[in-house]
Amino acid sequence: MSKQFDVIVIGGGPGGYIAAIRAAQLGFNVACIDEWKNAKGGPALGGTCTNVGCIPSKALLQSSEHFEHAGHGFADHGINVSGLSLDIGKMLARKDQVVKQNNDGITYLFKKNKIASFHGRGSFVKAAEGGYEIKVAGAAEETIVGKHIILATGSNARALPGAPFDEENILSNDGALRVGAVPKKLALIGSGVIGLEMGSVWRRLGAEVTVLEALPTFLGAVDEQIAKEAKKAFDKQGLKIELGVKVGEIKSGKKGVSIAWTNAKGEAQVLDVDKLIVSIGRVPNTIGLNPEAVGLALDERGAINVDGECKTNLPNVWAIGDVVRGPMLAHKAEEEGVAVAERIAGQHGHVNFNTIPWVIYTHPEIAWVGQTEQQLKAEGRAYKAGTFPFLANGRARALGDTTGMVKFLADATTDEILGVHMVGPQVSELISEAVVAMEFKASAEDIARICHAHPSLSEATKEAALAVDKRTLNF
Repeated sequence: MSKQFDVIVIGGGPGGYIAAIRAAQLGFNVACIDEWKNAKGGPALGGTCTNVGCIPSKALLQSSEHFEHAGHGFADHGINVSGLSLDIGKMLARKDQVVKQNNDGITYLFKKNKIASFHGRGSFVKAAEGGYEIKVAGAAEETIVGKHIILATGSNARALPGAPFDEENILSNDGALRVGAVPKKLALIGSGVIGLEMGSVWRRLGAEVTVLEALPTFLGAVDEQIAKEAKKAFDKQGLKIELGVKVGEIKSGKKGVSIAWTNAKGEAQVLDVDKLIVSIGRVPNTIGLNPEAVGLALDERGAINVDGECKTNLPNVWAIGDVVRGPMLAHKAEEEGVAVAERIAGQHGHVNFNTIPWVIYTHPEIAWVGQTEQQLKAEGRAYKAGTFPFLANGRARALGDTTGMVKFLADATTDEILGVHMVGPQVSELISEAVVAMEFKASAEDIARICHAHPSLSEATKEAALAVDKRTLNF
């Protein structure tokens, strides 16, 4: 007889493993199925985020930033470095070790919470007595049954038509993290989060990087003032960003990749590079899930249809994260995972899409939450804006990192915070204060009245809130 579980989670990424842990905390008998493999073929829990996404990219961003500081920044501090060299093999090995530490951490959490872990690909077999029959296709194939199923199968990189990923010359985020030598010339198609972060890594390490973006504006989802500030910084660093381009034929061969493209003026161009990273978005992953076996409904994009509570069209089948609507962010998946586990337990799980923070871990970092100024203008909402530059922040000066600003947007009548936008040092950490404030419906005045430590980067947040009322103290 097949093993019976209260909850079976398919997918062990941020959404899946967090959903499994929360369900176990609530007293359910839980199983999680995940097929990621480590270098030795064993399980590697954590999904795309841990294995080929958020975690390894941040490891390489940190290493490459150290390298750039040693080569260009330390001299300003009176620290002279001679004979600087790069051991790319060791850098990649450190990245792999960071990934392994995260894999092992999730394995430990599963054991701690008594979650049954199955290594393989999970797919529907049929509706069965007691719930749904799920096949685990791995080294040892087996079938298990769950009363509730949580689908957390994530997403895959979107390939360009006619230019499939070979992970040698034409790279997805996976291949971009495994390049064994610094390419002399690197091209990126797409200037989103992955493109800018990977472009930054390899530019710092010595590559000549060109970013080709089809849209006429840079970072269209970001507040326009913040995006312009970020682009100025990237231009100064030598990251070549071409906007409004049309990509034509792409040829891959032994010598690299040749890209035919047309610039914003309509002029035909050819770019020859050693490597090409394609980062034009991601597509929901339902490969091998066998939704037809139980009548699971998908939308026109291949995402799983869910309602506001992450319920699918099937009773007791839920879906979360990248495989459903909404932003493809690891922390969004985590919040949905917790909420679904709590809903299964009869509680009222909650996810507020309006207060989900976004971060791009370039240098300077970019972070935001809530509405942009262009969105408020488009909806005709009366608002007040306040900005404060890091150039006037004492801690930023001491760090030698004064690029960027903090920007507050507040309702013109009630002063409720509608959006906070940042570009500058460590804003990935600073944005959380804004998220908390917006969750509690705080006003800009509330933040302006709170004491912030001095000297700290967070003072820029306070000063931007003061600027909404045109009363900054240090600018």
